Amino acid sequence: MSMFLDQVTIDVRAGKGGDGMVAFRREKYVPDGGPAGGDGGRGGDVILVVEEGLRTLMDFRFNRHFRAQPGENGMGKGMHGRGSEDTYVKVPPGTTVRDAETGALIGDLVENGQTLTVAKGGRGGRGNTRFASARNPAPEIAENGEPGQERKIELELKVLADVGLVGFPSVGKSTLLSVISSARPKIGAYHFTTLVPNLGMVSTSDGRSFAAADLPGLIEGASQGVGLGTQFLRHIERTRVILHIIDMSGMEGRDPYEDYLAINKELGTHNLRLLERPQIIVANKMDMPESEANLKKFKEELKKEQTDEFADPIPVFPISGVTGKGVEYLLNATADLLEVTPEFPLYEDEIVEETVRYGFQPEGPEFSIDRDSDATWILSGEKLERLFEMTNFDHDETVMRFARQLRGMGVDEALRARGAKDGDIVRIGAYEFEFVE
Repeated sequence: MSMFLDQVTIDVRAGKGGDGMVAFRREKYVPDGGPAGGDGGRGGDVILVVEEGLRTLMDFRFNRHFRAQPGENGMGKGMHGRGSEDTYVKVPPGTTVRDAETGALIGDLVENGQTLTVAKGGRGGRGNTRFASARNPAPEIAENGEPGQERKIELELKVLADVGLVGFPSVGKSTLLSVISSARPKIGAYHFTTLVPNLGMVSTSDGRSFAAADLPGLIEGASQGVGLGTQFLRHIERTRVILHIIDMSGMEGRDPYEDYLAINKELGTHNLRLLERPQIIVANKMDMPESEANLKKFKEELKKEQTDEFADPIPVFPISGVTGKGVEYLLNATADLLEVTPEFPLYEDEIVEETVRYGFQPEGPEFSIDRDSDATWILSGEKLERLFEMTNFDHDETVMRFARQLRGMGVDEALRARGAKDGDIVRIGAYEFEFVE
């Protein structure tokens, strides 16, 4: 079984805020003690943080639910509850985060230590000290803590590498990576030996270095779901330079130039922007008998396709991954190209500039009314349900305050307009009460 995981959906829920307290001072020699209930503490956030040592999302295979702790409840003598600590979830560099329901981009985590808050903790409920006024100096009103944010998010790993090795299966990508770096990928004399991306650090003879990724072999139709390509094409998106490995020996009866065109077609079909990345063509297996003749034919075909006679030809580097011949020149040329190649932003089209616009924007309905099969009226809506969650029904004054809030939102009028009569049952979540004219 593969121990590489690069796509996962997880559930995150931030901590609920602590409940506010209803309390009064009754100490000796303290006249007119009054309300003394403290506020609840803030619930903890759920925060993703980049951990440099991670390479896959394997840690999420058996643990896909992350919950932050709730805030502490308020206490007497005006003491506030303690806010909860945030929950940090470690992810590997190169992780893209999206909302699972809408598909909206939440963030792109690439640097070690970078953080992203994916669920905000609820604020603490206010104690009865906050509700004291000249008209009501001793209120029995306190709020429950605000519920923490809850959502499903998709994590998608795109391997962070400067250089990506692409090509058909068994063209020598893994062998080349094992020669130029300390990576030790599994190598076999059959197709699809490489089932997961392999990452290695490469050092050139003049002291420069870069990260290279050997990606599973692509085949024709990979971008449409054939073979392994559709699963791993995403890892090419972060690379700045592509090393296009081609088997010049033609041992399997394939034409090297047709292979070259087929792989480029798959890259373009997956993401047209991949064709913007500079490519170096690596003519591998030059130690084989037919390679020299095939290379000459390949260069002729490549020259015919070049429409701009003044453009620089695409570099072709003949090498042998087995003997190491020509590899040093290839690495130096790759390092030279990396120095002049900028990074390619992946999500610039999805990034919306944060600007403040002043003007009237009509608000949508704060609640909705439905009718259940048992003739019960069902109230729902984000704001209404938040008010309900933050209402402490242990105190009559708090219940009356909630009733006034519903009336202020227009719930009474809307129910009356829908035909609600005195004594009808109205339900909010699991809580039921009677409609009173």
